[in-house]
Amino acid sequence: MIKVKEAVIVEGKYDKIKLSSVIDGLIIETHGFRIFKDKEQMALIRRLADTRGILVLTDSDSAGFLIRNYLTGSIPADKIKHAYIPDILGKESRKEKPSKEGKLGVEGVPVQAIADALTRAGVVCGNEDIPACRKITKTDLYLAGLSGGENSAEKRRVLLKELSLPEHLAPNSLVGVLNSILDYDTFQQLLEKLFKKV
Repeated sequence: MIKVKEAVIVEGKYDKIKLSSVIDGLIIETHGFRIFKDKEQMALIRRLADTRGILVLTDSDSAGFLIRNYLTGSIPADKIKHAYIPDILGKESRKEKPSKEGKLGVEGVPVQAIADALTRAGVVCGNEDIPACRKITKTDLYLAGLSGGENSAEKRRVLLKELSLPEHLAPNSLVGVLNSILDYDTFQQLLEKLFKKV
């Protein structure tokens, strides 16, 4: 079991069941899009953010990102962390057909993918003593051609695929994710490998 201090926010009950077998910590469901209207549930999530912080672990499809973005806009940035599962095509065994985008949700991805996402988010207890180093910035993304330029969306797709991150990850979110999984030098080496100038 992976010990997590933050309250982990997931979309539904099957996600919660899956996570319960992986983490030792508090897991809260948004009940999908009901979170947009459920003031009591949102008040609870805000309270948890104040007392222990929250970690958002939604599916990597458009719906998951809609919920994630809503929570991001509702919770102060210093009280929220994000874990991202990779885009894995397939169908959950309990469902008759794949989701609209054909991607596995939290309930369907392998346990190792969840463990890796938690580690990348920096929430696994015992990883607090990471030395300070130069952070990757939005300017670095721009200079690398990953945002604000011609073909930047395609370059981002290549980078996201290489790092097993979801394709819907926006440049602003990407900076935080990159800083939680790479140091600046490793980021530069990866760019050199992926986008060597010919």
